[in-house]
Amino acid sequence: MAVVIAALLPVFILIVLGVVLRHSLMRLDTQWHGLERLTYFVLFPMLLIQTLVKADLSKVPVAGVGGALLLSALAMSLLCLALRPALSRLDIDGPAFTSIFQGATRWQTYVALSVSANLYGEVGLALASVAMVAIIPLVNVFSVAVLAHYASPEKQSARAIALTVIRNPLIWACVIGLFINVIHLPLPKIWHEVADALGRSSLAIGLLVTGAGLQLKGLLRPSLSATLGVAFKLVLMPVLALVLAAWFGLTGNSLAIVAICAAVPTSPSAYVLARQMGGDAPLLAQIITLQTILAAITMPIAIALVA
Repeated sequence: MAVVIAALLPVFILIVLGVVLRHSLMRLDTQWHGLERLTYFVLFPMLLIQTLVKADLSKVPVAGVGGALLLSALAMSLLCLALRPALSRLDIDGPAFTSIFQGATRWQTYVALSVSANLYGEVGLALASVAMVAIIPLVNVFSVAVLAHYASPEKQSARAIALTVIRNPLIWACVIGLFINVIHLPLPKIWHEVADALGRSSLAIGLLVTGAGLQLKGLLRPSLSATLGVAFKLVLMPVLALVLAAWFGLTGNSLAIVAICAAVPTSPSAYVLARQMGGDAPLLAQIITLQTILAAITMPIAIALVA
């Protein structure tokens, strides 16, 4: 447990530093918006590409890790959709439902990669990247489709949904990184030097941005919708993922990486998507904040159970 907490501590210190900076040195929204866009469109995609380029995928259980997390994300998505009629009877409207859905299914890649690297080094980073390849396309397609159906003021066409997914830079980064890895394309030394520098900066900046985006108001009295979003992601999702991982026969580091990726809080990019497509963005901000705070407790427990 002490090793797990030591690996998580730098991650949460950076998140707290983001909160402090947001209320002191960098108070303007435009400052954080610029960092968010830089991380989302440049730094983080470069980290994904470079990690997948360098990963020796023949030495990691790609099918097991990717399969367990893919199926757990799919199962959680279907469960949320199945609960939609019951939630509507509890006066949870369409936009609020989309925030519960995103809160339950999406994951904070900065935290997952940081903790995986801190605990297991390059092998952990490679396994977490495999997890990203499995999860990112699925959850993006589902999130956009759910928002288009339940929240968007104007119903989105299948073409519009497809274009939103296709434009996602993280999906393209996964595709490019895997392609280069599979065909063994040689890259010059200067590429690796620049890509490594950009990739290293992405995690720290991404965690600072995560902290800056946390909404601390109303946390002491969370709504039913916020409580469900937290419980689904921090409790039910790890249980589903670990059951599936055991079914795939995963053990050791691979099982721990599944626990890490399943137990992380929801991605702040979900908030941006909610704002763009008519979701309940304030509710989602509350869900993300609660998850981030409580993950400091639940993540060490989930990892310690399998480490």
